[in-house]
Amino acid sequence: MFRFLTPDEIESRSMDLPAPLLERCAETIAAVRSGGDESLRRYAEEWDGLTSGGSLFVGPDELAASFEAVPVETRALLGRTAARIREFAERQRECVKGLVTHRDGLEFGHECIPVRRAGCYAPGGRYPLASSVLMTTLAARAAGVEGIVVASPRPHPVTLAAAHLGGAEVLIAAGGAQAIAALAHGCGPVEQCDMVVGPGNRYVTAAKYLVSRDVGIDMLAGPSELLVLADADAAPSLVSADLLAQAEHDADAFPVLVTTSRSVGEAVQRELDRQLAVLSSAPTAAEALANGGIVLCGDEDEAVAVCNRLAPEHLALHVADPAPLHGRLDHFGAVFAGASSAEVLGDYGAGPNHVLPTGGQARHTGGLSVFQFLRFRTFMREVDSKGHEQLLADAEAFALLEGLPGHARSAGIRAALQARGPVDSPTS
Repeated sequence: MFRFLTPDEIESRSMDLPAPLLERCAETIAAVRSGGDESLRRYAEEWDGLTSGGSLFVGPDELAASFEAVPVETRALLGRTAARIREFAERQRECVKGLVTHRDGLEFGHECIPVRRAGCYAPGGRYPLASSVLMTTLAARAAGVEGIVVASPRPHPVTLAAAHLGGAEVLIAAGGAQAIAALAHGCGPVEQCDMVVGPGNRYVTAAKYLVSRDVGIDMLAGPSELLVLADADAAPSLVSADLLAQAEHDADAFPVLVTTSRSVGEAVQRELDRQLAVLSSAPTAAEALANGGIVLCGDEDEAVAVCNRLAPEHLALHVADPAPLHGRLDHFGAVFAGASSAEVLGDYGAGPNHVLPTGGQARHTGGLSVFQFLRFRTFMREVDSKGHEQLLADAEAFALLEGLPGHARSAGIRAALQARGPVDSPTS
């Protein structure tokens, strides 16, 4: 089941969106875009368990009532978790500043402006992932987004409560490509969103890919991935628990153990069998374990190379001293350094976002954060009309170098006017 592999036998996953999947999602998106809430309801009743006549759009009053209706201990749990996520997101936002600088008689800079509306998707098929609702909505809110919409199929009361805490103005009780279409193009009372974010199944991923021509998206998130890098001192019980925590997400999940110790690998195999025997999600987890394996490496350098090649979503370091590995591990969505820095804490609101890149995308992008909801707009203003003679001359020369005479004329006219001094009219 969870077998030993050589470093050459383990392969990085790529984002696979086959043509039939894209075609089906494109049809769904087109139907919702043209048919509005009538088409959305039809899909939601067929695929998402929405009852005939059930609420397709849950408004703010209903979301607030759902929050008040959950048990008091659940409200407290949601509140504490939201506070941690919000604090981290707000600290991230504080890192981003506007910029003003001066050169050549001009003032330049950038301003950081949030998108106006964000659509936040949270899976709800197998498990009610209220944590994903908090992760997406609170990051958007900390960025300064005004309008937040949540979409989740078969919304559990705790999902509705989390949407209230995240400041959602409405929740769409639908999933899959139909929900992404509603977020991206608007539907019923929901205006078109500028960003669509959040994890989901392959239909959600394919739909996000298709609507990315019209709206911004965070990433194309696939099945969960966890790579555990363990040395000879690693505790097999903790390693196994971490692997199973991700394996139970989905039969397509990708759990991998990379180690230089065969004895640790063998102990993990035995411990996995023991823990699976008492895990209610064992059928799903066992199937997922078959996707990965134990990669036995000759030394630490080889182990690091395997980690960098796989570029996992989650990277857990079960090693005696993680510090020397800092700077050597290049590609991952999030790292959890040390056995007590459990990946499950990242899932459930220690602070950093749990919406992370999969399928090797960590080579070029990071996880969801306030930054995805911000636009960096640059500006240039005239301060001294006489201060940029050389800049104009260089612009004219560069335009001629590239063979663009209209560009050269635009700079040249300004240079001539500047040399002549103040004029009485634009035609002088």
